[in-house]
Amino acid sequence: MAQTQGGEPGDGAAEVLDRPLPDGVRRRVVGIVSDGFGGLTVAELPTQLRQYARFTPTRRAKFAGNAMAAAVEADPLFRQRIAEKLREAQPELTAALDAGSPPPAADPLDVAAAAYVLRPTGWVKLVTAAGEEAQRADAERAGEESRAELERLRAELAAARGQVRTETERLRGELETAKKESESLHRKLRAALSDVKRGEAALRKARAEREAERAEAQVRLSAAESESRRLKARLGESEAALEASRKAAREGRSVEDMRIRLLLDTVLEASQGLRRELALPPVSVRPAETVDAVEPGRMTPKDIANRALSEDDPAIVDQLLALPQAHLVVDGYNVTKTGYPQMPLEKQRLRLLGQLAQLAAQTGAETTCVFDGAELAAPVLLAPPRGVRVLFSKPGVTADELIRRLVRAEPPGRPVIVVSTDREVADGVARAGARPVASAVLLKRFSRG
Repeated sequence: MAQTQGGEPGDGAAEVLDRPLPDGVRRRVVGIVSDGFGGLTVAELPTQLRQYARFTPTRRAKFAGNAMAAAVEADPLFRQRIAEKLREAQPELTAALDAGSPPPAADPLDVAAAAYVLRPTGWVKLVTAAGEEAQRADAERAGEESRAELERLRAELAAARGQVRTETERLRGELETAKKESESLHRKLRAALSDVKRGEAALRKARAEREAERAEAQVRLSAAESESRRLKARLGESEAALEASRKAAREGRSVEDMRIRLLLDTVLEASQGLRRELALPPVSVRPAETVDAVEPGRMTPKDIANRALSEDDPAIVDQLLALPQAHLVVDGYNVTKTGYPQMPLEKQRLRLLGQLAQLAAQTGAETTCVFDGAELAAPVLLAPPRGVRVLFSKPGVTADELIRRLVRAEPPGRPVIVVSTDREVADGVARAGARPVASAVLLKRFSRG
């Protein structure tokens, strides 16, 4: 029943429902709130309902039903706004409720839900009456459904009893038939067992014979496989020896041909350079040319001697690289740690390779830069610049040893220039026929541009 709390008598807003809102009324209230929800702005909605502002009425009723019912009960301002939307949507019903005379033909649940939102005088009675009416209707509907279900079950029971009697008679007949068939099958089974025993004896004999043949075949197969493995091993050894001899012949012939061709190119370019240096005439000597004299433009031995350069003159690098087929080999870290040791190794390499690329482009000489691979924590990923060959020594091999191998790989007579301040490297390559140059001289040549 209705109670009043602080409000004037007859004020419906002061009435309080002393029992839970009936489920049917609650569903209608959620529907009214969901329909009026869309006509409100986000600012007019309670904070907990703003996340459902963009939902359709159906989705709002499904996902936000509890939140909307709680907001209508706890937030009077929100309830008043929903009531205004209800008045706009159902003016006749709301006017009748305000007048205190709900339409007799209206659905009690709709009347109770509207009264719960509008809160007119006596709304608690309307909600309570609607709940009791809904309970009575549910009870009557449940009674009708129960009676109908009982009748259906009685009919099914009678049909099942008749079916059981019929099925029982049929099964008795089948049982008699099955007994007769079982006796016949037992006789056949005994005959079949006798046949099976005879067959098993024959099978055991055949298996014994087959096992004996298999054992003999296995012995022959093992012997054949042993012989095959021995022949394959000998064949593999023969093929490996043949391939090794062919590879040695190819490599020997290829390396020797390359060394001879490179030496021949060196001799030819050296002879052409010497011819240009001594200004030899392109034709054979004439008798008049044997007379001792100095021709205009001809260099005398004194002039050639005056052209000698000191060991620390950077011009000596250009003079050496101008020799025919010259090969410049650079001890990478020896040069970088002489010129710019404060930089990280990666930047040292990049700076040196950039300078060597410019020098190779200017002189056209073959250029190889060697770095010590022992100082690497991981493989170096870099693209060598154009005209510069970049090599790292393998594990257990120093850059100095790799430089000496490069010098020994060249044919005798080819000009090889090795740049390193390491005295041991310089002496070693000098004994092998190469020309050592100090790292500081190359750095001066770089600074000259």
